[in-house]
Amino acid sequence: MSSRPVSAHSLKISWKVLLLPFGLFLILPLLALFLRISPADLWQTLNQEQVTQALSLSLFTSLTTVLVTILFGTPVAYYLSHRRYRFYRLVDTLVDLPTVLPPAVAGVALLAAFGRRGLLGGPLESLGISLPFTQAAVIMAQTFIAAPLYIKAAALGFSGVDCELRKAAALDGASRWQTFRYIIVPMSWVALLSGAVMTWARALGEFGATIIFAGNFPGRTQTMPLAIYIGFEIDLNVALTLAIIMVCLAFLILVVVKAFLHNQVELNPNDSDF
Repeated sequence: MSSRPVSAHSLKISWKVLLLPFGLFLILPLLALFLRISPADLWQTLNQEQVTQALSLSLFTSLTTVLVTILFGTPVAYYLSHRRYRFYRLVDTLVDLPTVLPPAVAGVALLAAFGRRGLLGGPLESLGISLPFTQAAVIMAQTFIAAPLYIKAAALGFSGVDCELRKAAALDGASRWQTFRYIIVPMSWVALLSGAVMTWARALGEFGATIIFAGNFPGRTQTMPLAIYIGFEIDLNVALTLAIIMVCLAFLILVVVKAFLHNQVELNPNDSDF
């Protein structure tokens, strides 16, 4: 008995049906957030001091985290773009480690290193510097967790620059710094920008390391994820409002980054790195 071959149209429909369970699993919880609170309650909650403080603090610390990451993470990314270096695998593993560690472990590690009784707590205290439970601690926790996203993206962008261009610049008398500034960075800026945006998004949503190392003090260290956590115990509307804000921000970030990268691929169809 011969069996009829499955048509391409039927196969396409089958794949769409198989997408439904996981698609609904992702969409329904997000949709429930928006249906759980009315627009009037949402607007009223937005005007509460706790919400505005958490929002402004999250934006300030996450943007500062991005600047710190770009400043100190770019040299690391450039190092990782050269696989021939002796300690490449070690550095690469250390950079990846925060992405697989539970954030709570990262918070404990930061506290053990920079806390008042930590490895550097005594020397820092003698200089009049106290890091735990401050905005600086929030930024440190966010950087520890989110910086690898930028570093790995930047390293990929740097490694994608044609070696022949670097050699040509060296033959023309350009120093390493000039080659990096005028050739490598301009040709890697798409990767740098996407990595920076994803780092900002990850820093904006950081919770575990922050609550352990920086605490949860309204107006000082309470970011939006921490305010959501407290909102479940005190005011559910606060938690729902901040959750909706974070979902919208994350969605917009992903849409902008993906659309931007897609446009760059269309403009540079021969560039396979982005």
